[in-house]
Amino acid sequence: MFIIRSQPARRPMPLFKPRRPPEAKDSRAARLIAVTTAGRPRWTPRDYAALASEGFGKNPIAYRCVRMIAEAAAAVPLAVFVDGRRADDHPLRRLLQAPNPEQGGADLMEAFFGHLQVAGNGYLEAAQDKGGDDAPTELYALRPDRMTVVPGPRGWPLAYDYQVAGRTARIGRDAAGWLPVLHLRLFNPTDDHYGFSPLEAAAFAIDVHNASGAWNKALLDNSARPSGALVYANREAGDRLSAEQFERLKAELSDAHAGTANAGRPLLLEGGLDWRPMSLSPADMDFIAGKHAAAREIALAFGVPPQLLGVPGDATYANYREANGAFWRHTVVPLAERAARALSAWLAPRFPGARIACDLDAVPALSAERDALWARLEGASFLTDAERRRLAGLEG
Repeated sequence: MFIIRSQPARRPMPLFKPRRPPEAKDSRAARLIAVTTAGRPRWTPRDYAALASEGFGKNPIAYRCVRMIAEAAAAVPLAVFVDGRRADDHPLRRLLQAPNPEQGGADLMEAFFGHLQVAGNGYLEAAQDKGGDDAPTELYALRPDRMTVVPGPRGWPLAYDYQVAGRTARIGRDAAGWLPVLHLRLFNPTDDHYGFSPLEAAAFAIDVHNASGAWNKALLDNSARPSGALVYANREAGDRLSAEQFERLKAELSDAHAGTANAGRPLLLEGGLDWRPMSLSPADMDFIAGKHAAAREIALAFGVPPQLLGVPGDATYANYREANGAFWRHTVVPLAERAARALSAWLAPRFPGARIACDLDAVPALSAERDALWARLEGASFLTDAERRRLAGLEG
């Protein structure tokens, strides 16, 4: 049910008793959460626009990390199983392949995983035809900065507010208590409703990396070195320029010798002026090593091996293949499987008996592990063919 408002939503008046998760039936802690949040929207406690601008928009390391994770996780095929058997012609399978008229399944999941990496929160909305059955017919990814959790009396989400252009659309539970919004969030130890973004964990390293790039740009604008110092020596004037002479000299230096267009231009000196060139010490030039260290910290926060990002000076992995395998096994696969479990639990009431799982056998990056598993099973002579197929994840 959608309610369009031009003002912020007031305290919701539930028309039904919301269905509680099974684990919350005997929870006394949930009552304490409700004391501070019941009925009031919980705004995202961070500046999403600043994180997206400074991190994703201006930092190439963070940008590449987000794109690599989102594209790789979205490329993992999702399979639908009914009663333990794969069902490629199931309506849920068709929904995952073509979630809406504007996007394919991989495009939708790429946006979903991208939001999760930037904001720590990913949202999917299920839409259904009016007058049809309860099964959703379309899925949409919603921007995290426009979403607001509306907790119920017991602290669990009762609805979500989607705000844009000064208007608010409330997406609430239906008569059966099902919420048509999937909210997947990364672990946050200090918040009950919103996740913690890897981009925020890497914020300090991103600032250092961006500042190093800005400093390097300033050095290039000045011929990659401090130009030098003008020394005025005139004992009759007390070795000091008059205020008028000082301002005129500053203006001439700024107009005729500053910037890349004037690099290397000769300097005309009047009586009493002496030019003393200056250069950076090796310690001052060590900012490049600091920039690479910041890049490795950013990659560490996202779980991307620095070798895949082209960061020099990192010899953690023996070769690119091992780094890529570690990236898929420790970052991409856990994220894709978590999303598959969340989708399966969310859509289970609308597609009874169906389960969503990742088809890891169709991922080329994991072919080496799959070949090694098959070789071990082939050499296990004490196993029957049925046991080998079951251990390989195939149907019996």
